[in-house]
Amino acid sequence: MTGWTWQYEGYDPADERLRESLCTLGNGYFATRGVLAECAADTVHYPGTYAAGVYNRLVSSVGGRQVENEDVVNLPNWLPLRFRRPGGIWLTPDTTPVLDHAVTLHLSSGLMERRTRFGLGADGVLLVRQLRFVHMADPHLAGLRTEFTAEGFSGPLEVEAALDGGVTNAGVPRYADLDGRHLTHVVTGTSQQDAVWLRCRTRTSDVRIACAARLTSPASVTVRHDLPRAVQTTRLDLTDGKTLTVDKVVALHTSRDPAISDPLHAAVDRVHRAAPFDELLAPHLTAWHQLWRRAEPDVPDEVGRILRLHLFHVLQTLSPHTADLDVGVPARGLHGEAYRGHVFWDELFVLPYLNLHFPEVSRALLHYRYRRLERARTAAHDAGRRGAMYPWQSGSDGREETQQLHLNPRSGRWLPDHSHLQHHVGSAIAYNVWQYCEAAGDEEFLHTKGAEMLLRISRFWADSASFDEQLGRFRIKGVVGPDEYHEAYPDASGPGLDDNAYTNVTAAWVLARTLEVLRHLPEPRRRELAERTGLDEAELDHWDHVSRTLHVPFHDGVISQFEGYGDLAELDWRGYRRRYGDIRRLDRILEAEGDTVNRYQASKQADVLMLGYLFSPSELQGVFRRLGLSLDERTWRRTVDHYLRRTSHGSTLSGLVHGWVLARARRRDAWKFCKEALQSDIADIQGGTTGEGIHLGAMAGTLDLVQRGLTGLETRGGALWLDPVPLPELSSYGITVRYHGHWGVRLRLESGSLEITVPSAGRHPIEVHLPGHRAVRVDPGETARLALLE
Repeated sequence: MTGWTWQYEGYDPADERLRESLCTLGNGYFATRGVLAECAADTVHYPGTYAAGVYNRLVSSVGGRQVENEDVVNLPNWLPLRFRRPGGIWLTPDTTPVLDHAVTLHLSSGLMERRTRFGLGADGVLLVRQLRFVHMADPHLAGLRTEFTAEGFSGPLEVEAALDGGVTNAGVPRYADLDGRHLTHVVTGTSQQDAVWLRCRTRTSDVRIACAARLTSPASVTVRHDLPRAVQTTRLDLTDGKTLTVDKVVALHTSRDPAISDPLHAAVDRVHRAAPFDELLAPHLTAWHQLWRRAEPDVPDEVGRILRLHLFHVLQTLSPHTADLDVGVPARGLHGEAYRGHVFWDELFVLPYLNLHFPEVSRALLHYRYRRLERARTAAHDAGRRGAMYPWQSGSDGREETQQLHLNPRSGRWLPDHSHLQHHVGSAIAYNVWQYCEAAGDEEFLHTKGAEMLLRISRFWADSASFDEQLGRFRIKGVVGPDEYHEAYPDASGPGLDDNAYTNVTAAWVLARTLEVLRHLPEPRRRELAERTGLDEAELDHWDHVSRTLHVPFHDGVISQFEGYGDLAELDWRGYRRRYGDIRRLDRILEAEGDTVNRYQASKQADVLMLGYLFSPSELQGVFRRLGLSLDERTWRRTVDHYLRRTSHGSTLSGLVHGWVLARARRRDAWKFCKEALQSDIADIQGGTTGEGIHLGAMAGTLDLVQRGLTGLETRGGALWLDPVPLPELSSYGITVRYHGHWGVRLRLESGSLEITVPSAGRHPIEVHLPGHRAVRVDPGETARLALLE
């Protein structure tokens, strides 16, 4: 790991899946895993190419039941390029002695480089160097340059390049019982200019996919078609010490693309018009340079290097190209098939970073949710509720994609999955609407699509709340909270928990925020929205009442995760750690023992403490005051300590949230969790999961930890609010943000001081608020240097 490179040296089959995920290249439209081009899918390697939003639905027979799942589709593999001495075996690191091997990810330029020296015995050594890109300027192009150098021999080398349509979804072992054959009607052909092409379609969603490839070689190129592959071959005459180069340029289109008539015609035309490999590099490098200039945090040392890698992968999944697509935030990026490529609530951890750098991307991701508002309304209606009930897992059309069963690899049993009861995803969407509009100053979105989403989500919460005469408060029953371990009460006949504190508090916040938005809508727009949705004053009064009287349970002086949580048994944490070592997936351990985590005060990840992640201390106290409850600093600290001792951190998001919360509640312990969040994918702390796709929420969340968490940065009321909490391990750094049309606002934190520079522009000054009721106005073209209070 250096400032701008990520390098792996040596070849170890056990590490390949992890490396392939972390060396993925993408551009927001599609991405390809960092598998070596000569390697096919097997127990070691897994080639995968995924286009944003391309899903397919299949029915599988699992555990005696017919189960329907929608998956992101592994597209035809454009990478294959293999080589051998005539009559010999195809050379790969698994078939041929490897003398030296290195894979380098060049973050600044979006390039993957590999160098391998294959030992050919008495015939000498073959040095293979490859350079790969997935084009950041033209989202439909990719390229692979391969340089062959003979060392100690001269003679012929056969090279075979292919487009392979025989791929399946097989990248996640626990999905092995599910049907992964998503592609059908594979056809190959040759264009008039000798490029090969492949077209196919998905089996049920009927998305048409086409790719075309051009091979440039110093020798002649021949073509053959071995369905489901289109193959180009060339025979190189190597000379000792000389290098020969073969370039492969590929174009990819699908029928979901705008402004095309046919994906095959578009792919063939694009690959013919594409410039030579060297010329294609220039606009690709420029595009990456512009992205880094807009979004790179200026953080020193190892932390800065890891954050660059995280930003690199965020931008490969969600780039400015995403603004033109109808897609959401895939929890595992475009890097693998875990979670089936579904969209969860991870945008809650991703959009806050994008809001202040690429607001056009955030807006597009919120449009994905708005386009599926009607589906969310249908789901609420079918559940006997008004308003909009967004799904816990979403895919192509916004229906609930949460699996009905999940496999416990420890016990081998398929178990019912009730995580679809995590209705708090609606609050996450509402939170993102508000945060985006505050950061971007986008009143048009807030007054139109944003206001309608807020209204429909609020209507669902108000209709889900039932009044308890004995408590004198409203209650929301039958849900699952962010913890995910607890799906039911011990020995209950059905799933669901009552009064999850996170769910109820965020519902109260959504209701209050929606009332505020509606109050400030221009009168003509408010009238239109009321007419469109049937909203009246009586309903608004009911929302106000619910937002002030939702029940939040407490026990032993701390906030209860849900009603009855304090009555659960205590777990022998020391004993389980002694017996199992890694107990992150405590739920699987207990189920394999014939027990259930539902019986214990044990959490997978932050639940109640998520409140401290979403809201600043003053805002969280304000929400509790509105509920008629007191949340002083001592109560919150006790709550933090209580759950910190009872959390197994079975999610990569857990360390992130705990680091964020502890930075303000217990600073001396914060860095341990911040470091865990930074290491979550590069060290694969979940034990093999990163090889199935990176954790996009954790990666973006670490960037936002520096951007908003440690700076205390809030965008509200048309101003920037800052309340820094410098940690000893990270007390000096800088960020550049885009705020209310100001491009490139620079904030620099040093020990005891804050510097703010507003670039020259014909816009209004920026108002900045600091602790101690201090406020300054910084005009365009000016720099303000402010002392921070201890």
